[in-house]
Amino acid sequence: MTRTPELPALELPALETPALGTPGADGLAALRAGGKRALARFLARCESAGDADDVIALLDAAQAAGAGHAIGLTGPPGVGKSTLADALIRSWRKRGLTVGVVAVDPSSRISGGALLGDRTRLSTDPEDAGVFVRSMAARDRLGGLAALTWPAVVTMRAVFDRVLIETVGVGQSETEVADMADTVVLCVQPGSGDALQFMKSGIMEIPHFVLVTKADMHAEARRALSDLTGALSLAPALGDGWRTQALSCSAAEGWGVDEAVDAVEGRVAAHDADRAARRARRAAQARAWAGAALRERFGRAGLASAVRSAAWARLEGQPFRESRALAARLAAALEGAAL
Repeated sequence: MTRTPELPALELPALETPALGTPGADGLAALRAGGKRALARFLARCESAGDADDVIALLDAAQAAGAGHAIGLTGPPGVGKSTLADALIRSWRKRGLTVGVVAVDPSSRISGGALLGDRTRLSTDPEDAGVFVRSMAARDRLGGLAALTWPAVVTMRAVFDRVLIETVGVGQSETEVADMADTVVLCVQPGSGDALQFMKSGIMEIPHFVLVTKADMHAEARRALSDLTGALSLAPALGDGWRTQALSCSAAEGWGVDEAVDAVEGRVAAHDADRAARRARRAAQARAWAGAALRERFGRAGLASAVRSAAWARLEGQPFRESRALAARLAAALEGAAL
């Protein structure tokens, strides 16, 4: 049996945070001024040349400057996430908030392509500069998201007030969205048995809000909301101290959507008021993204080596540049071990 070589701990030089006048800051300023067309071009470049110097510099500048709030919208297939997303966008726009949307669709196991059908349910005005939608295929990734999701979220968070991340339909254990969103909304459909099933699953450990959709189903929706409210009253608070709230709405009929946005905005205000907690959450998001990327490419041994390095502690400042440097050193170490 071939034994995977143990990689040494990596030591990389400290890197300074980009300041105004650097390519990253200048690129971010140009991106903000260029509107939706410039943003679309940059995200396409992230996908085709994600390790390019200019891309890395702009992403790190966006991570440092991102004042927007990312909301993850997740739940099983058919629960109404896309219809709800459309209603949420309209509610935020009525409040004068700009919205970026990352809509992830499942991919075909045969062709590798995706229908990108989430976009067809969004009735956004293409002339509205305050709304931008980027659809992407999950491809072979599990967890409900795509490889481009994190760079897209980081970029949009530096441009828009709210960033909505709509995952593919998930089951009981796909919780990756919690590593990228500041607030997570889990959608549950009444009458499907999901409410109590989700209470004993891993996905119930991540949402800040559980939203019963299709409340126009009346009795079944009220029963689901009652079940969830009772079960959540026994659940512990989340890691950041927030206690999960149960709500209901009908996006198709327009019931309860503004109230759901009010609740989310209350969470946004609390999140932004505690700057230390906000900074810690963003640092944890950067480590989670870098860790997942390194583990996917180099396995657990490679990730363990990276975590032991001094560079790992610097991910908060420049996660994209530091993770690229870590990947380069790990690749070199593996190549040397194989010779």
